[in-house]
Amino acid sequence: MNALNQILHADCLDALGDLPQDLAHLAYLDPPFNTGRTHSTAKTAYHDRWPSIEAYLDFLRPRVSAIRRVLKLNGSILLHCDWRTAPHLRLMLDDLFGRSNFVNHLIWVYGLGGSSPRRFARKHDDILFYCGGDDYFFDPPMVPATSNRMKGQSKKARDVIEIPAINNMAAERVGYPTQKPLALLSFLVTACCPPGGVVLDPFCGSGTALVAAARTGRHFIGIDINPDAVRICKQRLGAA
Repeated sequence: MNALNQILHADCLDALGDLPQDLAHLAYLDPPFNTGRTHSTAKTAYHDRWPSIEAYLDFLRPRVSAIRRVLKLNGSILLHCDWRTAPHLRLMLDDLFGRSNFVNHLIWVYGLGGSSPRRFARKHDDILFYCGGDDYFFDPPMVPATSNRMKGQSKKARDVIEIPAINNMAAERVGYPTQKPLALLSFLVTACCPPGGVVLDPFCGSGTALVAAARTGRHFIGIDINPDAVRICKQRLGAA
């Protein structure tokens, strides 16, 4: 069976066990963040709560371990999270991938959202980047330089990514809660997966990582337990 360019309706822990080893060049995962809320739109909803951080890690750890098996030996993983779990997941990835295989702690600054009179406004997500070995693929993205000395030139992107979140009126919005912008996933996929390579998204949600892969000449494998997510992904990939 050809495992490529599929969207699977399953718990990723089960589906990953059926995929062959040494398959994916890049795993991008945007799992539930353990916000304690139910995320919903008119098209779908999902619960995002665990009774404790320990229970959340017990959920995620075997799934990341299964991802490790499916990755190529020099493959990479990008784990998207936020302030609630980033320190815990960093330690988990140190254990599963090895501390020496840590590459970057990326910060995605998006700007939208509320603020509080009791703390600095929380306006970023965290993306933890680990590799499987020294020969992992990386093509440094180039961004416009901002200094007067380099005016009109490009420079290598830093570990703080400034890409706007999707506003409520954006044409790319598909009605899935926590949908990430295509510009962000295209930026990450082209940097961390070789052309013609395979992008695995085991919590594919709205399918943005899969669309980014398809549009930039990569293959994809998406998995989600939510049937609405699978339906939305298939609709987007059909359009893409």
